[in-house]
Amino acid sequence: MSRKTLLRTGPLRREAAGPYGPLAPYGGDGLVLPAGFTGRVVARSGRKVAGLTWHAAPDGGACFPDGAGWIYVSNSELPLLGGASALRFAPDGTIADAYRILSGTDLNCAGGATPWHTWLSCELGHRGRVFECDPYGARAARPRLAMGRFRHEAAACDPDRQVVYLTEGEPDGCFYRFVPGDWGDLTEGRLEVLCVSGGWRPVPSPAALLKAARHQVEDARRFDGAEGCHYAGGVCYFTTKGDHGLWAYDAQTSTLERLCGGVRAVTAAPSGDLYVTRDTMGVDVITPDRAIAPFLRLEGHAGAELAGPAFSPDGSRLYFSSRRGPAGEPGDGHTFEVTGPFRP
Repeated sequence: MSRKTLLRTGPLRREAAGPYGPLAPYGGDGLVLPAGFTGRVVARSGRKVAGLTWHAAPDGGACFPDGAGWIYVSNSELPLLGGASALRFAPDGTIADAYRILSGTDLNCAGGATPWHTWLSCELGHRGRVFECDPYGARAARPRLAMGRFRHEAAACDPDRQVVYLTEGEPDGCFYRFVPGDWGDLTEGRLEVLCVSGGWRPVPSPAALLKAARHQVEDARRFDGAEGCHYAGGVCYFTTKGDHGLWAYDAQTSTLERLCGGVRAVTAAPSGDLYVTRDTMGVDVITPDRAIAPFLRLEGHAGAELAGPAFSPDGSRLYFSSRRGPAGEPGDGHTFEVTGPFRP
C-alpha cells in the first residue's frame, strides 16, 4: 500500500516533464524513458520464457514477494483459454521460473492482489467469476462465487475497512464492494453496490440467473464500463473504459471524484505516486501534489493497449504489458520491465 495519497481537492496540474525529467528512446523495444531508467521485454506471447509458453493477450497483473526475489502475475484476456501465468524473479532480477496459476477460464481481464498474497483473477465474460489464485503455484485456484456473477473487470482490497472493491465491464455497470464474513476468507460474505446517494446497499442475489446484479438495486450508481482499480492510502482509484476516466473513491469520506481522462489502468508506487497507462501508448505519473506528467512512451505499438502495471515489492521495478504488441494482435503481447531510480 502507498504511504501517501493524492490531495482530495483541486484539479490535476499538467506538466511537460515529471519528477524524472524529459524522455529519450532506450534500446530497441520501443521504450522511451527518463534518464537513468532502463527497460526490457521479459516475456512475449507464444514464446518460451523459463520453459513456459507465455500467454496471449496479457492484461491485469500484480507483484508478490518471494523471499529475496519476487513474482509478477499476469492475466490472459482470451475467451475460454484465458487464465493467468506467473514469472518468478531471482534477487538479481533474472527469471528463475515461469508457470501457470489458472487455466481454462474465460477472458481474464484485470484483478487484484490481496494482503494475504493471493491473486484475484476476474473473468470479463457473461456471468464471469472471481478466482482466487496462488501466485506461488502451490495451491489450485478457487472460484469465489459470493463475489457475484457478472462481467468482472478488477478487484482492489481495502484492509482498513476489510472489504474488496470490484468493477464491472458493462456500459451501465456498477461499482461494488464485497464484505467477507472473515477478512482473509472470501468464500462467504455480502456483495454491496455504490448508490447515487453515496451509500452502499446489499445486492439481494449476486449470482442470480434471471436478473443481473447491476439491475437489482434501483438507486445503484452507473459507470460506463468500469475497468482497472487500485486501493492506496484510503482511496480506491478506478478507470472507466467508456470515457477512459480516472476516478477516486475516498473510502474515508465516502466521496467520489473524477480526476482526469484518457486512462486505462492504474497502480501506485510506495512513494504515493500513481502510475496510469494512457490511450496514447504511454504511462503517466501523478504525484501527491496533483501534478501529472509523462513517465514513459512505447513507440511502434499503436493501438496495442497498455495493461497490468505493477511495482515490485521494493518499488524499484515497474511491470506492464502491451496487450496486442506491435502487430496489434493478441498473439503478439509483450510484457515489459522498467528499472530505475523511482522515488522512495
